[in-house]
Amino acid sequence: MSMDLLSGRLIVVVGAGGVGKTTLAAALALGSAQQGRRTLVMTFDPSLRLKDALGVGDAAKDEPIRVMEEGSGFLDAALLDAKQTFDRLIRTYAPDADAAQRIFANRFYQDMAGNLAGILEYMAMERLFEMRASGRYDQIILDTPPTRQAMDFLQAPERMMNLVDSKAIRFALDPWWDGKGEKNLAFRLAARGVMELSDRIIGRRFLLDVVEFIRAFAPLFDGFRSRAEEVRNLLKAEETRFLLVAGPGPDRVPDAMFFLRKLEESGHHLGPVLVNQVHPDPGPAAADPGLALLRFLADRDRRGLELLRSLFPGGQDILPVALEPLPPGDLPTLARLFEKLSSPAQG
Repeated sequence: MSMDLLSGRLIVVVGAGGVGKTTLAAALALGSAQQGRRTLVMTFDPSLRLKDALGVGDAAKDEPIRVMEEGSGFLDAALLDAKQTFDRLIRTYAPDADAAQRIFANRFYQDMAGNLAGILEYMAMERLFEMRASGRYDQIILDTPPTRQAMDFLQAPERMMNLVDSKAIRFALDPWWDGKGEKNLAFRLAARGVMELSDRIIGRRFLLDVVEFIRAFAPLFDGFRSRAEEVRNLLKAEETRFLLVAGPGPDRVPDAMFFLRKLEESGHHLGPVLVNQVHPDPGPAAADPGLALLRFLADRDRRGLELLRSLFPGGQDILPVALEPLPPGDLPTLARLFEKLSSPAQG
């Protein structure tokens, strides 16, 4: 193998949306299992074709599903689901069943908690922590969320620690609020203007639902803070490697450089950069006018690779991955993709 794509007990596949992260993560995980490792691939919302290739359905949203076994190695796949992970954490860490039910019954939790900005990313961190701590796997390959700002994923532990220590949380936990989420009479009179304003802007019921949710959630804050810190340390550990998947062409180089710079500045350990979906050179047949578009795309992708490599003379490994005619639809196709990734000729 020209580059060690499977270095590290935890491999985090990152990049912008639409560059094929999920497919490459699945191919790497299959290759890891074929090499004799107990392997888990965790991914968000894979395409129907990839679900079929891995042989998983919605059941894999709660527990990993066994995809294949070969010798001492096997591959499990899990489809990350923020809401199910959130529910499981509450049932596990709430002080008692009544405390858990208080959270589940809260309208704010029911309507919004699974969709708030950052929840998806943080729940991925929580599920990663659970799977890593289980000791069931030699290698975990994590496909990051398909968000516009993919760095949100890496910042999720820090944001959670900041959230539980924020002024908004301290305000909601203030003893002035009574057991029903109401302020005492003196404070309500003093803050009448504020409450009237909140009625007009966001709705008083909504505000009280948020306060009640935070108060019900309070017993879990210490656990969330400590696990967030452990996950942050895990992501920066020597055993963790980040593989950046980038799109081809000069116009995608700024995105790749942004990710690489942020990863390096934040102390994460980098693996190779995979430039995915590179159009092949049509060769002598390119003289055919009908292949003009293919010639243009191949030349564009070549220039993008040259630019990216010029920015890392003798440094970062850059691995082009040829565009596949069709996305992988079964395990043998994923296995062939891994063979291409592993081939020295690929680079």
